[in-house]
Amino acid sequence: MHNLELINGSLGHYPSLRHMDLLSDYMDENSTNSTVGESSSGSCVQIHIPQELFLALGLISLVENILVILAITKNRNLHSPMYYFICCLAVSDMLVSVSNVVETIFMLFNDHGLMDVHPGMIRQLDNVIDVMICSSVVSSLSFLSTIAADRYVTIFYALRYHSIMTTQRAIIIIVLVWLASIICSILFIVYHTDNAVIVCLVTFFFFTLVFNAVLYMHMFILAHVHSRRIVAFNKNRRQSTSMKGAITLTILLGVFIVCWGPFFLHLILILACPTSPFCNCFFQNFNLFLILIICNSLIDPLIYAYRSHELRKTLQELLMCSWCLGV
Repeated sequence: MHNLELINGSLGHYPSLRHMDLLSDYMDENSTNSTVGESSSGSCVQIHIPQELFLALGLISLVENILVILAITKNRNLHSPMYYFICCLAVSDMLVSVSNVVETIFMLFNDHGLMDVHPGMIRQLDNVIDVMICSSVVSSLSFLSTIAADRYVTIFYALRYHSIMTTQRAIIIIVLVWLASIICSILFIVYHTDNAVIVCLVTFFFFTLVFNAVLYMHMFILAHVHSRRIVAFNKNRRQSTSMKGAITLTILLGVFIVCWGPFFLHLILILACPTSPFCNCFFQNFNLFLILIICNSLIDPLIYAYRSHELRKTLQELLMCSWCLGV
């Protein structure tokens, strides 16, 4: 996820950001008005991350998420609302992988003189990738909350679950989430110079965390009490499966917070202290945070496979088929 910027008439890398115009333009404006930030950036340690590493992680993540999507599509036992939402979460992760791979290849070609770059093409590509990244952020947070709500209904309204969460309603939710994500992303890019864009992203992030935390507290505190009301063996089994899904979601959310947390901290610092020497040093290593974001897309499929026997079995079948065809 690079930030393609036209600097002094040629393609250059913004020193502290590899992606998102709404950040780079904001920082450009503040850096020109602050001599403190400029003087401090020279004393900061900036860790160089080779583009090949971004490309390798992006390709691995892309393959993993494609396999998850294919597995859920192929196995009819996985055709349930929860796995539909997990499939959409994999698509969100795939957006990060695709944008990273495309932009890295683009920059490698340009660095080696294999591509004649036109300024208009740079701007258009950058805008498209920005929309993809913003869509991934909004949709990932939305589907994590949707899966949490789905697990909540499964645990506390087990007898009415199929009437509450029907396939038709799940599809409607998926369509609405993607429409909202795309529209919000386009608006964020159009109004990227407005501080309200960053405020909205940070607010949405914390609202999602609070929403999920409330559901988790209720689920894990009262699930044991609720399970006593269900006597039949098959219902107990369903309850156990639902709790396993809730635990899986807890792991997914925890990984998301760890991997995306530094990025949102970066957004907060842009608003709180854009010219502070400490904050400018923090900005200089934005590439490290982007590596974490890519790692989130890479780790999520491993969590799906580890926590779901059915999904793991289907993934193994897909890999075996691919290996046989290769042979």
